[in-house]
Amino acid sequence: MQILTSIIRFPEISLATRDAHKLRGYFGNLFKEHSELLHNHFKDGSLVFKYPLVQYKVIENIPVLIGLNEGAELLTSLFLNIKELKIEEKLYPINYKNIENKKCDIGAVDYLIKYEFKTLWMGLNQDNYIKYLKLKLNYDFDLINDLFVNILKGNILSFFKSVHYHEEKKIMLLSNLKEKTTKFKGNDMLAFEGGFTTNVLLPEFIGLGKSVSRGFGAIKKISS
Repeated sequence: MQILTSIIRFPEISLATRDAHKLRGYFGNLFKEHSELLHNHFKDGSLVFKYPLVQYKVIENIPVLIGLNEGAELLTSLFLNIKELKIEEKLYPINYKNIENKKCDIGAVDYLIKYEFKTLWMGLNQDNYIKYLKLKLNYDFDLINDLFVNILKGNILSFFKSVHYHEEKKIMLLSNLKEKTTKFKGNDMLAFEGGFTTNVLLPEFIGLGKSVSRGFGAIKKISS
């Protein structure tokens, strides 16, 4: 199956990785009348609990917007209207920007692909967090890896569901992750750096795990 992707980059602007959620706030407010896809909220302010089709990242200090299917079409329609970027009180005039639209194959293949996380992966929900701590306390590293593998497979299936794709083949996956700590909404949170190897084709820079619309879990293919 193929899906439409759109990637907008602002290469003259340098931001910190943690500023990704500020991009979401800025663009979600700037174009709030256009679509809930930009901010993942309904008109009444309630959250949209599904995989976001518009995501905001800071990849190697460059602000990046990712759109998938309807999200890609939306970003393309708004591209020419993006003339400046305001992060907190600092205004960045946009003199140069680029957009890349393409169709990407997704789904299981008969070879392995290695991906790295360009931003930290937040994969643990409340239940998995408790399970992870218990396994870590008992030095059950094989079971920790199994836990990561199952979570990542679930992340991939969640992405597939969002673009209306059903994978019938078995997903194979190996993880290589290292624990880190990050700030999230003012609190210290467990997150992970590293990557994974799988037999699944995924679009460049999409997010896996929690808070992908805020920049977490962005992936990049590094070998196949």
